[in-house]
Amino acid sequence: MLEPAVRPAAAIRGTPKAVSIAWTLLIINTLGSTGAKTVIPLPRSVSQLITMGALGAAFVIALALNARLKIRPSAYLFLLTVLLVLSVVASLNLEGGFGALFRCFRFGLFISTLWLLTRWWNGGLDLVRTHIRAYGVVLVTVVIGLALGPGNALPFEYGGRLTGTLWPLTPPQVGQYAAIVIGLTVLLWLGGKLERRNALVVIVPSFAVLLLTHTRTAMLGLVAGTVVALMSQWMSSARARKVFTGLVVAGVFCVVALGGLLQTWFLRGQSEENFSSLTGRAKVWDALLDAPRTTLEYLFGVGLTDKSYDGLPIDSSWLAVYHEQGYVGIAIVAAFLLVLVVVAVLRPPSPARACAIFLITYCLSASYTEAGLGDASPYLLHLALAASLLVRVPAEEPEFVKDGRRS
Repeated sequence: MLEPAVRPAAAIRGTPKAVSIAWTLLIINTLGSTGAKTVIPLPRSVSQLITMGALGAAFVIALALNARLKIRPSAYLFLLTVLLVLSVVASLNLEGGFGALFRCFRFGLFISTLWLLTRWWNGGLDLVRTHIRAYGVVLVTVVIGLALGPGNALPFEYGGRLTGTLWPLTPPQVGQYAAIVIGLTVLLWLGGKLERRNALVVIVPSFAVLLLTHTRTAMLGLVAGTVVALMSQWMSSARARKVFTGLVVAGVFCVVALGGLLQTWFLRGQSEENFSSLTGRAKVWDALLDAPRTTLEYLFGVGLTDKSYDGLPIDSSWLAVYHEQGYVGIAIVAAFLLVLVVVAVLRPPSPARACAIFLITYCLSASYTEAGLGDASPYLLHLALAASLLVRVPAEEPEFVKDGRRS
């Protein structure tokens, strides 16, 4: 009997491999091109060529897959597009040089690729698995770099924190990727989508990597995201209640029995003054906020920069957006975060919803001390994944099949 030409969308949930490849290329693009000294010297121009080439390839693949330009409505991507327009307008004064316009071009290509991929945003978990695999491979390269050269991987200039030395990655980057992999893997296991043994194979080494990075933001984001995601499953999953209870007991034990070790880990050998100033971030923030600005700069910012002020990293999404896109940019960022939160709350409990809530909570908690919500970055990619998980596909929506494949 011949296959019917039309099937309900719910009947076909697989994501084409090319979509996963495009998503992986987007992840490569957001790895950046600066960080620790690599084992094999890698000129920054070469790493930039690789990351931009990955973005271009992702766009070409997405366009080839979606040549008819069929896209799903997305409030998140619509607001990102508005933010892009604002960024272009603010960058036209060239206060940040022609690099600002190049960053706008990259941002535009990034958003365009996501729009093209919305055709396969169906609330399924395929992209979550791609996300875990891609970042898992990045973590494997970090571990290989540690094995090849412990001195390079734990450099003095980073306070002995774990860095990437096959690809230049800073400790906060490595910590972020490890936390995301751990959180999503836990939630897949919790939802019965992954066996315990396979989950432990991913979680245990990833947690060791996270500990070696001494990244407080990633650790707190992991805890906050996991707790909120588990609470969202409280009424619908007995396993979630057991895991949540176990985490609370383990947390209390760690605080009581390992309080000294925890304090040492969080302080990273810093003085209380340095710790209270968030490793010097507060000084940069104060200088940024005290700097004179015109009315237009208050409203629309100075255009896209390298997320630094006076040569020092801003390390705050909200202040970076204030600097680059002004108060209007802050309003847009707050709007797309609010949209994601509201939609996540309104969706019924499911593993996909739990993963989305984890990603949103993680990005919210990390936004205070990490930049990335106003430009192409891993944080916007995490939120795009969350948006894809929150899509509600009507049961009657058709998917066209030709020669056994989706058209």
